[in-house]
Amino acid sequence: MKRMMKSGVRGAATLALFALVFTALMAGTYALTRDTVKKNELDAKVALLAQVLPAGSYDNALLDDAIIVPKTEAAQLGNDGESRIYIARKAGQTVGAVTEATAPDGYAGKIRLLIGVDTNGTVLGVRVVAHKETPGLGDYIDAAKSDWIAQFSGKSIANPGDTLWKVKKDGGAFDTHAGATISPRAVVKAIHNTLAYVAAHRARLFGDKA
Repeated sequence: MKRMMKSGVRGAATLALFALVFTALMAGTYALTRDTVKKNELDAKVALLAQVLPAGSYDNALLDDAIIVPKTEAAQLGNDGESRIYIARKAGQTVGAVTEATAPDGYAGKIRLLIGVDTNGTVLGVRVVAHKETPGLGDYIDAAKSDWIAQFSGKSIANPGDTLWKVKKDGGAFDTHAGATISPRAVVKAIHNTLAYVAAHRARLFGDKA
């Protein structure tokens, strides 16, 4: 009987030790995986930010130089909650900003954007961060598959003019693809809204450049 009890105790202890080791291994694996995923996400964001600013135009770490847009203002940029505007600097001088914005009324849902703007309110670049457009039909908004979104670079509220910030079908200045108007219309509106927000908050964003 005593041998059986000792054997049972040893078995329970072995199982407990195994469970402890397994839990520790799983926790360690999760921590490593979580850190890797987070690093990959940050690297991807840095790469996207770099795509909407001219190469060599800034020398600061954009992710560490951000202004928080509170939820109460974020709706002006189409965002549901708190968002960020990343300030670009060269040799300590502010040269532009990258704004997180959303076109909430895309054909298949929200289209999330990064919009680079210089201190004069001119678009430096636009990239789509996420969308739910139909594969193939929605390729035109992806810079890797179409140059459609490049048409916004160099534009400002004054160029082509405030009332012309529409797709050509609506009497505006911007091209669309045949049979695709809803999402282009939403993107044009989101970029225009972003330029208006930046213009209204120049002092906060650009300081002595305002």
